[in-house]
Amino acid sequence: MSTTKLFVGNLPFSTTEEEVRALFQEIGEVQSVNLINDRETGRPRGFGFVELSTEVAQVALREFDGMEFNGRTLRVNEARERERRERPFRGGDRGDRGDRGGDRGHRRY
Repeated sequence: MSTTKLFVGNLPFSTTEEEVRALFQEIGEVQSVNLINDRETGRPRGFGFVELSTEVAQVALREFDGMEFNGRTLRVNEARERERRERPFRGGDRGDRGDRGGDRGHRRY
């Protein structure tokens, strides 16, 4: 059985994984629910991911996108693979930047 991961956005910050699971189980079996929290504060960010069988996911997209849920209008769509981002240069010499490092090009090769 193939599965599809759905992005679920615009969730109320008080929403629990159990509430999201219960909502999606109205349509079919839920493989997993993952609500995202802020790394620094630990508080909910108002979105998450639900993994369902592909057939159930297609029904969930039609039923739940735009639906009112605890006072908010849900956004539900198929999750996309996260794009890898370059990390910005934060300074310091880690020895892997040639003459841009802390010793300013005084290396002998």
